[in-house]
Amino acid sequence: MTIESQLVFDPYSEEFFANPHAIYRRLRTEAPVYYHEELDFYALTRYEDVAAAYRDFQTYSSAGGLDLAMMRSGEPPPPAILYMDPPEHGRMRGLVNKAFTPRAIEAQRETIVEVVRQCLNNVDPHRFDVVGEFTAVFPAEVITSMVGVPAEHRQQFREFVEEALRYQPGQSAPSETTVTMLLNAAAYCYSLVQERRVQPRDDMISTLISAEVEREIGGTTSLADDEITLFAMLVGGAGTETVTKLVANAVAVFGQHPDEWRKLHDDRTKIPAAVDEVMRYDSPVLYTLRQTVKDVSLHGITIPAGKPVLLCGVAANRDPDVFTDPDVFDIDRNHARTQQHLALGYGVHSCLGAALGRMETAIALDHLLDFMPRYEVLWEDCERVNASTVAGWSKLPVTVG
Repeated sequence: MTIESQLVFDPYSEEFFANPHAIYRRLRTEAPVYYHEELDFYALTRYEDVAAAYRDFQTYSSAGGLDLAMMRSGEPPPPAILYMDPPEHGRMRGLVNKAFTPRAIEAQRETIVEVVRQCLNNVDPHRFDVVGEFTAVFPAEVITSMVGVPAEHRQQFREFVEEALRYQPGQSAPSETTVTMLLNAAAYCYSLVQERRVQPRDDMISTLISAEVEREIGGTTSLADDEITLFAMLVGGAGTETVTKLVANAVAVFGQHPDEWRKLHDDRTKIPAAVDEVMRYDSPVLYTLRQTVKDVSLHGITIPAGKPVLLCGVAANRDPDVFTDPDVFDIDRNHARTQQHLALGYGVHSCLGAALGRMETAIALDHLLDFMPRYEVLWEDCERVNASTVAGWSKLPVTVG
């Protein structure tokens, strides 16, 4: 076997950032339970295995951390919902769910439409950067407004998050810049909590301040300031980054499939299905991390207890055992007749803002269809995102014609 043909999955490599699907395709076939000896992690890529691991929180725990660097540090992760297992996870999630009820999400529709229109009114109608001038701007306005960030600080918060998630190829641990940006975001959210304790408003932070939660040791208490701060950072950060990258991924994918874009332009009723197909075909979340609580045997391989396991939802979403012609982008794909794609998580850790993200993406596509019924992506000027767990575009210039 030559070096070139050896299967190496390095989640921090430039090769992976540039084309994760090629590597995931080989992993599904050749190593459905992959082990990286140097980085000491396992990876699951087949749909059945990833979905089962999402459901089995008693075997695959979220309590180890968000990424490999956090898990290897030996330090317990912060007390955030992302790093909790049931039953504590359910109690905390119930508090934030109040901000994402169907009524609360529908109440954001007019705001989303207004912000999307405003962004498009500000760009050059002939050529613009879809990310820098559109997809990086409007989701931050929407979600941080719900959290409680004043208008004049929303884009600054978004920049904190962008810088905190930025990695360079080969970088496997947070840089000094990452740590600084996370501290800046935490300090800002903490200051907002102090302000809302004095002067509550109609926002998520104020709701969390007044809430009480059942504790594992018994009884109920209010949330501490650091717990509310972490909620605000998580919701604001995740809600900004995922929609930013999802809508940009949609523009890139449709740029490669102009016939599908014309089909969508002629029939807007296809937009919800198109959003789901973009999520399945090119989700921005490359993988999520779990830690084994006990030994688990799968495909003849035993994963020992205490090991990091990457649940590769992007790979699972193109599993040919589940999705017909999985590498084909088809907005007429009948998602009701297949398994649920895993772009929004699965089980207890399914995405809190899934409905909001779908609505934001659908509204953005609807307005882009009017703004640029025909367009071309300037691929030579595009730049991909390098980050620890997400994929997408940092620059995506298009010409409109």
